[in-house]
Amino acid sequence: MNPFTDVSAQHLPPAGRQVSRLLAAGPDPALTRHLDTFGPLDADAVTPGFLTVLESAGLTGRGGAAFETGRKAMSTARSGRKGLLPARPVVIGNGAEGEPLSFKDRTLLAHAPHLVIDGLLALTRALSGAQMYLYVTAVSVPGVRRALSEHPGARRIEVVEAPETFVSGEASAVVNRIATGSALPLDQRRRLSEAGLNGRPTLVVNVETLAQVALIARYGAEWFREAGTPSDPGTRLVSVSGPAPARDVVLEVPGGASLPDVLRSAGMDPDSVSAVLVGGYHGRWVRPGPYVLSPTGPAGRAVRPGAGVIHALGAGACGLQVTARIVSYLAGESARQCGPCMFGLPAMASNLNRIAAGERNPRLPGELDRLARLVSGRGACRHPDGTAGLAGSALEVFADDVRAHLNGRCIGPGGLAA
Repeated sequence: MNPFTDVSAQHLPPAGRQVSRLLAAGPDPALTRHLDTFGPLDADAVTPGFLTVLESAGLTGRGGAAFETGRKAMSTARSGRKGLLPARPVVIGNGAEGEPLSFKDRTLLAHAPHLVIDGLLALTRALSGAQMYLYVTAVSVPGVRRALSEHPGARRIEVVEAPETFVSGEASAVVNRIATGSALPLDQRRRLSEAGLNGRPTLVVNVETLAQVALIARYGAEWFREAGTPSDPGTRLVSVSGPAPARDVVLEVPGGASLPDVLRSAGMDPDSVSAVLVGGYHGRWVRPGPYVLSPTGPAGRAVRPGAGVIHALGAGACGLQVTARIVSYLAGESARQCGPCMFGLPAMASNLNRIAAGERNPRLPGELDRLARLVSGRGACRHPDGTAGLAGSALEVFADDVRAHLNGRCIGPGGLAA
């Protein structure tokens, strides 16, 4: 029996089960079905005290960084109250999803647009916010606009289309796109929560996080904690992909879910998988094992879900070659606004491609490690750090493959390295 729920399963109202919460209304729901499934939410009844409820719920951001949503919102609220002339905050729902292996946000927007809108309205109300935006890719724009036209109280929400680039979903890039039309990260000296869009305190929240906010506003913090673990409460959506014939699927899983269980629920045999990329292109590789998906958890067993991406490699795939292609892609997707991105990432990609191609140079792994440490913490945004982390995990997890490639061969069935 599938312990988790995918988008094709039969859903029950969210108060009835621990899993099957966010996607319970089914695909492309009209407002009436949304209300039948979740019940009404009076956003006007949400007060600033709701931020304390959010903090008690322990909800963390579902876009990758996993910051505590309640604390992040409270920080924005405090910034809005500073100064002689208080500034009403801006709240932005981020559905850019520039991660190539991620499709959970667009799936959510197709199944629960009204839940996302509810969360945006509730959070803005709790912050006494002034402006609201939904920042989504072209594929989601028509459905979001249709939902907004149905939804009471949504007329002040503005839709902004996000370009299909990797860095377009970075928080400062989101603000920059809305302000100027350019979806490039900003080298921020001040936090967005202090001075973001038009100088106002700005809260950028992933669309799944907003949907979770809407559920907490309806059912409360204790209900939210009924799923997951004490340190990682609630559920999260994950985009799961892997070798054929496995199908790409979005699963809703509880916090602290077992990685092998997630793979099995997606139709894969964990024993037939050679490695798993967890968290996406800014995530890390792990070998199949008793890991749990959680930003916090048992030392050595917890792996951060990041952007909610689980990508499995088949037994015949070469992890080094796959990683080399990913790092090459990431080097090409940089904003090209700082040295680590402009020079460091292409150098890392070149080095990793040389290892993957079987070049017999024992200095290559050390040089790749040096480059990764050199770019980390020095970029205008987190893009170099995420890329360096991925490359570092490949050197660690595929250490035997690295040694084989340096001897001109590949451990996989392909024999010689490509």
